[in-house]
Amino acid sequence: MPLESNRFLVMRRLFRKGEHVRSKDGKVMEVLKYIRKNLVEVMWFDLEKKEPRINTIREDKLSKAA
Repeated sequence: MPLESNRFLVMRRLFRKGEHVRSKDGKVMEVLKYIRKNLVEVMWFDLEKKEPRINTIREDKLSKAA
């Protein structure tokens, strides 16, 4: 029984640090780190302000970029 309960505690990570991902609205972002089980800190470059932006996004709102 302890093995079954321990199996669910493992955090699944779809993306690695430094990997490029695409958000649902089309922005290409870079993964900085995982904050919690489903939250990822990402960075992208804002073309209008000409500076990098950092934000946290849910993991299911992202997909791998080509």
